[in-house]
Amino acid sequence: MEKTLKQQASNCIKIVLFGPESTGKTTLAKALSEHFHTLWVPEYMREYLQKKWNEEKKTCTKEDLLPIARGQMLAENKAALQEKKLLFCDTNLLELKVYSEYYYNGFCPPEIKKYALENSYHLYFLTFTDTPWEADDLRDRPNDRSALFCTFENELKRYRLPYHILKGSLHNRLNEAIQLTEKLLQG
Repeated sequence: MEKTLKQQASNCIKIVLFGPESTGKTTLAKALSEHFHTLWVPEYMREYLQKKWNEEKKTCTKEDLLPIARGQMLAENKAALQEKKLLFCDTNLLELKVYSEYYYNGFCPPEIKKYALENSYHLYFLTFTDTPWEADDLRDRPNDRSALFCTFENELKRYRLPYHILKGSLHNRLNEAIQLTEKLLQG
C-alpha cells in the first residue's frame, strides 16, 4: 500500500485549484497565497514531466503516475506541516486521477484512486476554460479543454465534493476566490 500518498493530519484549511490545463490554476494559486500571506503547493506533475521532457524528449507514461503522485503528496504534506492556517494546492491526486483516466482509457493506479478519494480538502476552485490557451512543452490538448472541464466537474459532483467554478478575468477570479476563502476562514 502506498502510505506516501496519504494526507498527513493537519488543521489548516486546504483549497485545491482544479481543472483542465491552461486555465489559470498556477497563476491563481500564487496570487491567493500572496494575498493571504500563506504557502501554496506547486503542481509536481509539471515539474516532473518538464524535467523528463528536457532530458529525454518523452511525455508521460503510466509508469510516471505513481512517482508523480508521491511527489505531489510529499510537497503537500511538507507544506501542511509548515502552514497552520491556510494552504492552496495547485492540483491534487484527484486531478491526477482524472488525467490518468482520460489519457489511458480509464486506467488509473488503484493506489492513486484510493487516496484521491480519501484525502480531503475544504474547497475546490474549478477553473473554467475562458482563459487563453498557452502552449508549452507539456500541454497538448487545446481543443479538449471544454470536454475536460465537464469531466473535472462530473468528478466533483460524483463524489459530492465542495466546489465553486471560477470564470472570467484573473481579476474577477481572484476577487471571487478571495471572498470564498475569507468565508471559510471565518468558519
